[in-house]
Amino acid sequence: MAITRRDILKTAGSVPIGAIALAQATNIAQAAGAFPDKASFGEMAISYLNNASQHPISLASSKAVETYLAKRRLHPDAPGGRHDSNLPLENFAKIINADFDEVAYAQSTSAGEQMIIRGLGFPHVGGHIVTDALHFPGSRATYDGLARMGMDVTRVEERDGRIELEDIKNAMRPDTKLIALSLVAMENGFTHDLKSVCDLAHANGTLVYADIIQAAGTMPIDVKDSGVDFAACSSYKWLMGDFGVGFVYASKQAQQHLTRTNFGYFGLNTPREGIGAEEAAENYGFPKTASGHFAIGTRSFTGVAILGQSLDYILELGVENIHKHSRTMTDRLKEELPKMGYDLWTPKDSNGPIVVGKMPDAAKILRPRLDAAKIQISLYPDRFRISPSVFNDMDDIDRLLGALKI
Repeated sequence: MAITRRDILKTAGSVPIGAIALAQATNIAQAAGAFPDKASFGEMAISYLNNASQHPISLASSKAVETYLAKRRLHPDAPGGRHDSNLPLENFAKIINADFDEVAYAQSTSAGEQMIIRGLGFPHVGGHIVTDALHFPGSRATYDGLARMGMDVTRVEERDGRIELEDIKNAMRPDTKLIALSLVAMENGFTHDLKSVCDLAHANGTLVYADIIQAAGTMPIDVKDSGVDFAACSSYKWLMGDFGVGFVYASKQAQQHLTRTNFGYFGLNTPREGIGAEEAAENYGFPKTASGHFAIGTRSFTGVAILGQSLDYILELGVENIHKHSRTMTDRLKEELPKMGYDLWTPKDSNGPIVVGKMPDAAKILRPRLDAAKIQISLYPDRFRISPSVFNDMDDIDRLLGALKI
């Protein structure tokens, strides 16, 4: 059955707030059917192919926020209960195949990465870090700062849009303590073989951190299979959430390498029913979990409300199915753009959700064409980035290719 945005809004407007359970909003998303799932996001004024920048929020997630705001304004029909929820933590753990006590809320990807850096004692403990030229630009600046503070940092340069495993190996030393990378590069979509990097690192006694913001929710991630020690991501991209709330991951084994640097109220909270927060005196009373290490203070409850819907939606669709749908479009772009005269910066064998074409003056030349065609992608002075999602289809790709004709 096809459900239109008008049907959803009509239903939402005719039922008291207290009767609109969050489960019903989820059912609306599930009823939208197979890919492309346009009904769950409603009408859009443009062909939106810019999901690696920020992902639209679904109608069900919007309704969850309205329910939360009704509680905040003390509406008489608003449901009771706590504003916050551990459900997003549980679902995020499922999405990346982690255990519940290995994940915690974080304000952003960068906040998560920096908490890990502090927990590992950098720069005071010294030693060597390996990162690469396709890591997130803000992170590259972070490691440049650590280098100025005394850490020995090696940045592996790209070759033809790739970071070669052999170059990472050659950059490592006996005192290399951390390899820090982006699983999928936001600049060109290059995708690391994370398991191979972790195997290489662990053989040297080195830990691995992965920024997974351009992967979590849109392509399969298995932290146990890869062996990655730490990871972090915000939620406003492929997790279909909003700014101000994300996640940090630390494996049980990797948590043993962390020195406590946070002593936050939310780190003291009992993580789940039946799990106590009291621990040995040497742990200052904080639970020996990722939340015990990283949780600090109040998070974005509106963001948590959105994630309560969006992560359930992602799990219902299936990350593998989302990835398969995305690949039909990104694979076609990788075939067609070179035929049109564009050089790809994205390696053809990278299976992330991003395709990047090189083009001098791309923003200046392409913006008028794309605006006229009502298409949105990411435009830069020297390149353009395309990132389709669950609601996109080949009609969107055809329209874009037509606008990109040289």
